[in-house]
Amino acid sequence: QVTLVESGGGLVQAGDSLRLSCAVSGGTFSALVMGWFRQAPGKEREFVAAISWSGLPRYYADSVKGRFSISRDNAKSTVVLQMMSLKPEDTAVYFCAGDPKHRAASIGDVGYYDYWGQGTQVTVSS
Repeated sequence: QVTLVESGGGLVQAGDSLRLSCAVSGGTFSALVMGWFRQAPGKEREFVAAISWSGLPRYYADSVKGRFSISRDNAKSTVVLQMMSLKPEDTAVYFCAGDPKHRAASIGDVGYYDYWGQGTQVTVSS
């Protein structure tokens, strides 16, 4: 059973940075496509970023391009989302997700991913 555990969320001010981590256990991490999604109150879960098993390519939602960066460490079975220049509209619960399929066309789809973490809250005050 693959388990994903997010950490690093918190309350920050607009313009600040935050680093989210996701630790994966119970599977072959290096074979998983990994993604980050977020869900704000009353809204649907949306794609933020994803990274292929090898580290390249990386994919980003337009809303976070240039501000967020996704990376992975296959030796440590972790994936990181570095967030900079945070805005109040980035406030959401952030979820880590993983999947063994390698279909670039679906990498931004919630339904694509088999494995999900419980989420970590990120709140950005103005």
